Amino acid sequence: MRALIVDRSAPGQLRLAEVPDPVPAPHQALVRVAAISPNPAEFRYILPGAPDGTVLGWDAAGVVERAAADGSGPAVGTSVTTLGLGGGWAELRAVDTALVGTVPDHADLGEMSTLPVSAGSALRALRKLGPILGRRVLITGATGAVGRFAVQLAARGGAHVIAVARKPGPADELRALGAHEVVTGPGGITAPVDGVLDQVGGADLAAYFDALGEGGTLVLTGAASGDTTGFPPGSLLADPMRQNRSIVTFFEMADGGIDRDLTWLAAEVAAGRLRTHTVWRGHWTDAADTLDAVRESRLAGKAVLDLS
Repeated sequence: MRALIVDRSAPGQLRLAEVPDPVPAPHQALVRVAAISPNPAEFRYILPGAPDGTVLGWDAAGVVERAAADGSGPAVGTSVTTLGLGGGWAELRAVDTALVGTVPDHADLGEMSTLPVSAGSALRALRKLGPILGRRVLITGATGAVGRFAVQLAARGGAHVIAVARKPGPADELRALGAHEVVTGPGGITAPVDGVLDQVGGADLAAYFDALGEGGTLVLTGAASGDTTGFPPGSLLADPMRQNRSIVTFFEMADGGIDRDLTWLAAEVAAGRLRTHTVWRGHWTDAADTLDAVRESRLAGKAVLDLS
């Protein structure tokens, strides 16, 4: 099969190459990949330490070519969207059935490839806030892939959504997705919030934590800024008016049920109830510039690379 492999001598440190087909374990399905959707974090955190020949890739969608030998997961011929710690940027993927979501018939597999990390993270991070009906939820990085899904899902969950966008231009679009307020930074927040989904980190994280009211939770889903966070002296001590505030770290694959979540998300997109945001789509043999743009976080949305 062909795959995008790590090659330090190649432009962008990636190249297409012929590699052996993966051999699935009994609990894995073999999926014929139709589309992949790279994430900036794969370049930021995984590529630097990956040896030559490694096949990266968290997000991939396709069709089951061989069902899992242990009887778990979808049958041969089922369209699926898949998540894994690697192996997605290839024509065939062996993937744990616990990380496979089924896709409605005739759904666009390119759209489905954008869901596992971005929509899955948004859904599962929001759950860490607890019930959000009638609560004020602040979402940073709202114009990014995770942020756009989080805005939609939080609004559907009954939250009053405050979206943070560094520039005011996308405000109307974010409101159309469900945001009730759009601000450009901590200074625009006018009242305590009950929960924060922060994907940016850096200098403003302390201010977003300070915006939490009594019992509020900040879920740290990313650190896109790459900057160090500093908390002023005393800012993490108990406040008589705002006790029991917390910062929670996040890892999407820490809990079970990913197969059910991905199946639900795929159905919502196919039915038009959840919007993806693909800003570039093309064939994986002609995607070098796009991969560079993903690497440098220059895309305000998802890229989809079609394999067929």
